[in-house]
Amino acid sequence: MSKVLVCPVAYNENVKVKGVIERFLDGGLDRLADCLIVDDASDDGTSGIIAGYAPRGIRSIRHETRRGVGSAIRTAIKQARQEGYDALLIMAGNGKDDPKEIPDLINPILNGHYDFVQGSRYKAAGRPGSYGARGGAPAIRGAMPFYRRLATRVHPWMMSLIARRRVSDSTNGFRAFRLSIFDDPQINIDQPWLDHYELEPYLLYKVLKLGYKFTEVPVTKVYPPKSLGYTKMRPFIDWWSILRPLVYLGLGLKK
Repeated sequence: MSKVLVCPVAYNENVKVKGVIERFLDGGLDRLADCLIVDDASDDGTSGIIAGYAPRGIRSIRHETRRGVGSAIRTAIKQARQEGYDALLIMAGNGKDDPKEIPDLINPILNGHYDFVQGSRYKAAGRPGSYGARGGAPAIRGAMPFYRRLATRVHPWMMSLIARRRVSDSTNGFRAFRLSIFDDPQINIDQPWLDHYELEPYLLYKVLKLGYKFTEVPVTKVYPPKSLGYTKMRPFIDWWSILRPLVYLGLGLKK
């Protein structure tokens, strides 16, 4: 049987990460995959909460200093490959992704049909090639900020343009991939400029351009009440972090 690792990435998500773990365990998903949380130097008690689930099989790796989400995903990739896993699923540690949808992303890989499965809040369930769930509305729960709605529409348009393949949701971090793709020397995740939000669009672009078997599946994105904090992204600085892989790769400035 294929070995699958699920990796929520967390930074200061003590209340939210507990909910992610509980839903993963309560849904019996530990029978499908192992769970390793990458803790990017949390200092709010997140590390202790994660450690409390060790007797139930939840493992973690903690960065001693904050390195960024791209670095955390790189840590997960390297650990998964070192331990001989076949596939890795990345998801948010802040509760925005629904663990019940993990099989939807993993099964197309386990069935041997795809190398990379991207979760999309804009792809309609049961309607191949169509976009927007539930009669055209995005599959979003809670109040998604307007600037995020705008960014999550513009970015996939740009990705589709430079990769020459239509993508409906290129900024959604809920995705799964076959780890053998990293045997390809044309995918270099060890570049320092990929430490923050750049790694995710970089990887998606490479998969599309290099011709790996790719699909999108409908998923739900959950936005918590604003009082709990719905993002740690900084305006302009982190927006550029997400956009610049498209600029660099599209212009051939980076490989």
